[in-house]
Amino acid sequence: MTLGTLRATIFTVAAVLALSPMGMAQQRAQPPQSVRLYVFDCGQLNIADISVYQLKREEIVTNMMSVPCFRIAHPRGNLMWEVGSVPDSAFRPGGAPPTLRSGTSTKTLQSQLAEIGYAPSDITHLAFSHFHWDHVGNANMFAGATWLVRESEREVMFAEPPSPRTEPANFSALKTSRTVTITANDHDVFGDGTVVVKATPGHSPGHQVLFVKLEGTGPVLLSGDLYHYPEERTLNRVPTTEFNVQQTIASRAALDSFLAQSKAELWIEHDFTANAKLRKSPAFYD
Repeated sequence: MTLGTLRATIFTVAAVLALSPMGMAQQRAQPPQSVRLYVFDCGQLNIADISVYQLKREEIVTNMMSVPCFRIAHPRGNLMWEVGSVPDSAFRPGGAPPTLRSGTSTKTLQSQLAEIGYAPSDITHLAFSHFHWDHVGNANMFAGATWLVRESEREVMFAEPPSPRTEPANFSALKTSRTVTITANDHDVFGDGTVVVKATPGHSPGHQVLFVKLEGTGPVLLSGDLYHYPEERTLNRVPTTEFNVQQTIASRAALDSFLAQSKAELWIEHDFTANAKLRKSPAFYD
């Protein structure tokens, strides 16, 4: 092979790789001009016993729960909201979909980020609704981001002995992360009112939800576990496993007032049927 032929071959291979899914995944995405909301498929939960939600099987459409993760792309940074139940480290090449407790996942979060040109290191801010195991599975992946958390929640996460409702190994790296301790009811993440973390205690000590103002779609409110099944809202049922039932009732009432005032659409994160209809990444809402 001549030097000219070798150079031509190298150029051709490089061009093919650049156009391939692998090559495209490595291209760095550019900051958006306005807020974008990406929905990732982070698995599902098979809830065998729904009695703790004060619901009967005949009252609900399905006992299954979705486990979505969200990336909010803002001109000033990137926020990961919720990071799944099953950590990416549980995936094995050629193996069956990994499980954790009642959770199963078929896609890694990192691969879904790569599909839109992002690496975990590109995430500038991290927050989740609360510390329970099905929301913090990949928290360690984003230990380089600024963690937005309420002190009451952080105290529970790093308490000894650990809470049986979580998996401390999956968020242990956050102990030394850059941390913003949220003290106000509302925390404006990027300072322009488009991405706001709102206090809704009750399900856990420092439970919170996320308001995202989108230019085209309109405002949406990501519920965390303020509700699990939509029937909790329509039938006015409160789970028996809440940290503080009265706080949950008050948080729900306050959120209803905010939804009416803001005209935001409530997305119940665990709503299996509604989540299935959402556009998944690489598509997005803006």
